[in-house]
Amino acid sequence: MIKIYHNPRCAKSREALQYLEEKNVPHEVIKYMEEPLTFEALETLLDALGMFPFELIRQNEQIWKDEFRDKDMDDNELIYLMVEYPQLMQRPIVENNEQAVVARPANRIDEIL
Repeated sequence: MIKIYHNPRCAKSREALQYLEEKNVPHEVIKYMEEPLTFEALETLLDALGMFPFELIRQNEQIWKDEFRDKDMDDNELIYLMVEYPQLMQRPIVENNEQAVVARPANRIDEIL
């Protein structure tokens, strides 16, 4: 089953969700801002994305700029940071089994269907 890690307040995330719905792709919506991912779940998702933790960080977020950008953190610390502050994760993320993409633009979803 396709999973979309969705933030309803994000236009790009709403666009990806609409893309799935218009293509009639069965999917599960995970509102990661309401129920943040665990360390293990985020680590698995990073593997599916083929990304390093730093690549998934939204570096324009104010909390990143104010609190974290000048700190030297290893991968595990960055994962824990995204668990604690899920707004730091790039979005939307769409996952299909062991593959995932940051769905910007939304048609990147086709890469994993």
